[in-house]
Amino acid sequence: MTSSAARKSLFNSQRFKLALGIAVAEGIIVAFAKDFSAWTVIIISAPIIAFYFLAGRSLDSKTARDASWVAAAAQALAVCLCIIWLVVGSLALIGAGILAAIALVLLFGERGASKKTGQG
Repeated sequence: MTSSAARKSLFNSQRFKLALGIAVAEGIIVAFAKDFSAWTVIIISAPIIAFYFLAGRSLDSKTARDASWVAAAAQALAVCLCIIWLVVGSLALIGAGILAAIALVLLFGERGASKKTGQG
């Protein structure tokens, strides 16, 4: 099986779709709920992902292995969403700060220019 064929089968698999749906639901909950933060999701995800790598892959039952994979994949995707949320949120704050600084420079620069012309 080629790399692209393996990738297509992963994206078409039911367990990937389920993990993606869970991650999106978690992302929406984090975005709108006051009780859950991005850091909460990141902290809670660590043991779930660790369980999959330490024990989930070697479970006897295929259903249990699939369930642990779905849980770990959903948490990994949710962590990615939270990190993106934190970075974009930080970038938005930095951008707002830069725009505020530019606005202050323009306002105070205009005030100084109007004093020189005798209008202020």
